[in-house]
Amino acid sequence: MTLRSRFSRRRFVQALAASPFLAPALAAETPRSANGRLGLGIIGMGTRARQLLGSFLRDAGVQVVAVCDVVQQRRDHGRKLVEDHYARQKGKGSFKGCKTYNDFRDLLGSKDVDAVVLATPDHWHAIPCILAARARKHIYSEKPLTLTIAEGRRIVDEVGKAKVVFQTGSQQRSEFGGKFRLACELVRSGRLGKIKTVRIGVGGPAGPCDLPEQPVPEGTDWEMWNGPAPKRGYNEALCPKGIHNHFPAWRNYREYAGGALADIGAHHFDIAQSALDMDRSGPVKIEPPAGKATSGLRFVYASGIEMFHGGPSGCTFEGTDGILYVDRDKMESKPAEVLKQPLGEKEVRLYRATDQVGNWLECIHNGKETICPAEIGHRSASICHLANIGYQLRRPLRWDPAKERFVDDTEANKLLDREPRAPWKL
Repeated sequence: MTLRSRFSRRRFVQALAASPFLAPALAAETPRSANGRLGLGIIGMGTRARQLLGSFLRDAGVQVVAVCDVVQQRRDHGRKLVEDHYARQKGKGSFKGCKTYNDFRDLLGSKDVDAVVLATPDHWHAIPCILAARARKHIYSEKPLTLTIAEGRRIVDEVGKAKVVFQTGSQQRSEFGGKFRLACELVRSGRLGKIKTVRIGVGGPAGPCDLPEQPVPEGTDWEMWNGPAPKRGYNEALCPKGIHNHFPAWRNYREYAGGALADIGAHHFDIAQSALDMDRSGPVKIEPPAGKATSGLRFVYASGIEMFHGGPSGCTFEGTDGILYVDRDKMESKPAEVLKQPLGEKEVRLYRATDQVGNWLECIHNGKETICPAEIGHRSASICHLANIGYQLRRPLRWDPAKERFVDDTEANKLLDREPRAPWKL
């Protein structure tokens, strides 16, 4: 890295910190690219990013102009995928026009980038989201939205100030044939009577990372991968060598993520929050199970509804008049009439979208709120974080969802945020 590039990054971050948002009137200037397309930058070029990439390449209103990754092979591969696609589309032998970056701050500083997609490990969601908002870029961030509850509130505040369009990648709200949306509509419409219990079947909480140190592969910026997380040695389970087609194990470790509880829980707890009409709130009690059990934690809402971490995969809603079960490949009810009878005119109808990426792009152009904006993404991730804190402390906790603080519990409140490793404090 040259002295000039180091200086540019430092100046970029200092400028954003000094002037966190521009005049609100500028927020509507979309798209800004010279060719009339929305200029898109993708931060993180692992498996999930490549899954998303096709949606953007197929959209005539979007041009992918930049990719970023801390592994050289992945960013070069990402550029090749983009440029090969546009070459075929134009009927030419080659196409040039996708830049590569090792440092996401350089990508955010590009005038060609109007919007960004964040497909990084969870510990690398908050800082890029905040700096992207300050740079006035529209944002699509993978779930779970944050590593801590305090990070989520900062993202919500920055996105609100900048007035950029934000989408959380909680695609169960829009995809999978609409079955999750229908489940939420049925619950809210009272088809099950009064809801008593919700059961969310997902994996367990995160634990501390104990992986052995390995040599850093050539072309991997391990210091940048670690970023704000505690300093530790490289291991390929966290950051695989070269191009990989699996989801790395960083999800299992507290330093970087919230375990399977947060990875899939960010989807299913998100649906539970929507069904209970608690998208912008949360429970008031967290009660972990006895002993060392990694399932069975209980949330209690102010209404008295209990939600348990554990049970069949997906979401199970139990009411006074019936039970409804929904997962990605299945939906059933007892009695069967709950599902057989179509929704009536006066029953609840929720936000309709059929594609999470498409909904984000549409909202960038029409200025409307997405199906899963920053506030909702933050609240759903918060459920996962509250559960992880409950399993970590192993005692009952009281939570104030309005203040986003534990009640009279200094030790628990210290776990709401983490001090980022230098120089990543904003």
